[in-house]
Parts: sequence; structure tokens; C-alpha cells
Amino acid sequence: MFNILQFSDHGYFAPQKIAKELKTSSEDVARSAGLGRDAVQRANRVQSDRTQRRLREMVEILNKSTPRFGSLLMAYAWYRSQPLPGFSGQTPMQLVMHGRANEVLEYLDAVDAGIHA
Repeated sequence: MFNILQFSDHGYFAPQKIAKELKTSSEDVARSAGLGRDAVQRANRVQSDRTQRRLREMVEILNKSTPRFGSLLMAYAWYRSQPLPGFSGQTPMQLVMHGRANEVLEYLDAVDAGIHA
């Protein structure tokens, strides 16, 4: 786990700070959260409820999965590329894009409880 405050700026999730930690661009962060480029480039869009919710969901999933993979970068790679069993081959990123972040978090809780392998 990591300190989610490292991703914040004045009480909001800051795409640039997330991107820095993930060693990528803010546009890539936007895409990974199911957002358009404008959502992370225009100040009024960064602070919108939708943008903040999507960034929060992505950060929550990364925070919960980082201990399993040993690093934030490995968790990010898993988030973007690893299909989850029982979700028709969709990755966590694809599920977040379709508004199903809670299902990813529930899946991770089930894995932690030993229900899924």
C-alpha cells in the first residue's frame, strides 16, 4: 500500500501526481481511468465529480492490489492488462471504464479472503 495523499493537490486527486508515480503521462492516466484528455488538462474538469470519482476508483484499486504485486508499477500493469476470471476476459481498467470499479474491489476482497485464486 502507499499513501494516497501523494496523489492529491488541495484535496483533489491530481492526474499529474498520479502520472509521476506511475512513470507515465497524465493522458495515459486519463485513458486508464476511462476519461478523455480534457478531463485531466482543464482545471474545471479535473475537479469535476466524474473525473475525481474515476481517479479515486483507479487509485483505490491500485492501493488494494499493490501489496500483491510488490510495487505500484506492477499493480498498474496488472490493472491495465490482466483479464480477471469471471469477468468475460475484461481487465480491471476495462471494468472501471464501464462503471464497475466496485466489482473489481469486491473481487480483490474475495481473493484476499481466499475465495478466488
